[in-house]
Formats: sequence, structure tokens, C-alpha cells
Amino acid sequence: MLDLQLSIENEGTIYVPLLEGSLSVEWEREGSPGKLSFSVVNDGKINFQEGNVVRLFVDGVPFFYGYVFTKKRDKNQRIEVTCYDQLRYLKNKGSLKYTNQTIGQILRRLADEYGLECGEIEETGVALSRREDKVTLFDMIGNALEETQQINRTLYVLYDDFGKLTLKKAQDMQLDCLICDSTAEDFSYESSIDGETYNSIRLYYENDQTGNLQEYLARDEGNVARWGLLQMYDAVDAPELLKNKAEGYLALYNSKRRKLSVSGAFGDVRVRAGCLVPVQLVLGDVDASTYLLVEQVTHTFENGRHAMDLTLYGGIFV
Repeated sequence: MLDLQLSIENEGTIYVPLLEGSLSVEWEREGSPGKLSFSVVNDGKINFQEGNVVRLFVDGVPFFYGYVFTKKRDKNQRIEVTCYDQLRYLKNKGSLKYTNQTIGQILRRLADEYGLECGEIEETGVALSRREDKVTLFDMIGNALEETQQINRTLYVLYDDFGKLTLKKAQDMQLDCLICDSTAEDFSYESSIDGETYNSIRLYYENDQTGNLQEYLARDEGNVARWGLLQMYDAVDAPELLKNKAEGYLALYNSKRRKLSVSGAFGDVRVRAGCLVPVQLVLGDVDASTYLLVEQVTHTFENGRHAMDLTLYGGIFV
């Protein structure tokens, strides 16, 4: 029997609410906080407010730590509650200038400034220099991660691990929970070159003092002949980035965009956005038999059942 232990702490008093209906936890790999949604019955005794700490354990495993952000009531004394984890505070805006700092150093600096807790932070060994003005902390971190990943060709995942900001390599988050026909109810598969598919990357650097423009072009002539010209045109912050960034973007975007989502998979408390899970599915024009990256996951708990809806990327699914 599935054991859910949900508590809300208000000014030192811990309440264990009476849940009604389903409870869900949503995680995305980048740019969004973790989200916990549930409904409780107002029995006249429970008393909690926006900003209160919420903890969720599943079968004794720490699963979600966050804060109440929204309460919605109806005439039946039911309260719909929306909570977010610590990453919600990365929506704050600010400015930042850093010189020769790694993403780990940047994260700790932002955590100190904004009152956030850090846990295990992977050291990338890549020193960055940049100025950010009036952007969200999500954007600051995302830009630093993108540049780091372009340089060392390693994918990193930032997430909240039960109340602590955590940065890990995706390759170190590999699981053994197989997604296949017998462990999932259904799937949806789509392939397209409409969107983020580019067979030509043209980047430029403009010198503000001289007005001179330097460009670099990376192109796959074979795919230009197949699909027509699909070009990305963008600026870089320094001329030495032109070649590496253009060739990195071409390697990343010069392919069909294939999307794979799975619904009703058997629930596993270890699965979060950024994990790698083994997938074996016959899809039609291709078969999936490999590890794929969990781009988004929604865990749903209802009537003693734990199920997952997943969006999966990796390999040909990009």
C-alpha cells in the first residue's frame, strides 16, 4: 500500500492534512520550479498560510520540500493548494557580473545573496566571465550552464533535492526503471523540422568600439538540400566563441526534432527531470531502445496508485 506522508508547518506547529482526491508533483529539467498540487479538507483545526513549509515523503523517502504559494477555497470547505520548491525564488530578477568563476561558484554566490540553501554542487572546471543586467536568476544560471555545456560537452541538471540546490551531471543520474509497453499505458511520438531545427548556423560578433562585424558560418549542405535553408543567426559576446559555438549549435540543432511522451507509467520515486531512464518502445518509423533523458515528469498519486507522465529526450529524440 502506497504510504504518503504530507505535512505543513506553520509557526512551529506541524499539521498533517486530510487529503482529498489526487496529489501531483511536476518537475521540468530547466527554467521552472518543482510544483506540488493537492486538495485538503478544512476540518476547522488545520491552520496554514502562504509561505509555510510543506514536506512530502513517499513510502518513507523524502520526495518534495517546498512552500505554500496559493490556496483556493470552495463552498465545500475544500482547499486547493499549490506549492513550489526552492527554485521558485530563481524567478527573482537582478544583475550580476562575474569574472573567471565556475557555475558552482556562481550558484553559491546567488544562494548567499538570495537566502537559498545549497547541497551537492558539481564542479565543472570551466571558468566563465559575463555581465547580466536585469534578468531572472533562472536566466543567469541558464546562460552560464549553456556556455559551460558548449565548452565541455557535458549536460548538467540543476534541481532542488528536498530543500537544497543541487547540480549534477545527467550521466550520473541514470536509473534502471524500464519504460516499455508493459510498464506504460500509452505514448505519443512526433517528428518535425518545424521549430528548433537548423542546418545553418551563422554567428556574429560586433565590436562596439570599432563597429567591425566578425561572422562565422557552420552549415550542413546535405541537409540544406534535403530540407531547404533553416538558419540560426545570433550574436556572441566574444570573437573567440564564434567557431566553437557555431559548430556546437550545428551539432545540437541539425536534425529532426523528435518528441516522445509516455503516459501512465509505473511510478518510481527516483524519477525526476534530468534523470536518464531505459526505454524500449516500437514507435513506427523508429524504435526506441536506449536511455533517454527525462525532460519533464508529473507524478500522480491517487487511490493508492502512483503513476508517471514523462516527456523524454535524447539520441534521436531532441
